[in-house]
Amino acid sequence: MADFTFDTQKIDDLIQRVKSSGIYKIKLKCDEFEIEIQTAPAQSLLSAAPTFQSMASRNSVELSDTADSALTAQETGQVVTSPIVGTFYVAPSPDKPPFVKEGQSVKKGDVLFIIESMKLMNEIKSEYDGTVKKILVESGDGVEYHQPILIIE
Repeated sequence: MADFTFDTQKIDDLIQRVKSSGIYKIKLKCDEFEIEIQTAPAQSLLSAAPTFQSMASRNSVELSDTADSALTAQETGQVVTSPIVGTFYVAPSPDKPPFVKEGQSVKKGDVLFIIESMKLMNEIKSEYDGTVKKILVESGDGVEYHQPILIIE
């Protein structure tokens, strides 16, 4: 039988590591002791598409000097980030035109892109009126939670 001490500080540290890693579920078992940690994104993945759209607005941030390294301080506008982990698609299918292109005007509510996650196609809609300044990822690329996807100016 392995030695295991129930230490709430270690469990708190583990919870924080799981949250910051992008992993949404972890299960550990040691003899008689078992712990399972599940964070919010897992519940979001099981929710309906409108939840993803509302998450998009919470994950859109003002661009600043401390923004992701893929962005430069000279760029201004609203950064639209991925609300979930998945695969980014710029068009509804390979034979269809993209939802948006750089330089294109968009209005609040327009579909910007799709994130496929768990075989669900989640349309991400614009929370802003403006012009698509830059698309930061390629169609078919895997994206992470909160990863910058495009900039609207």
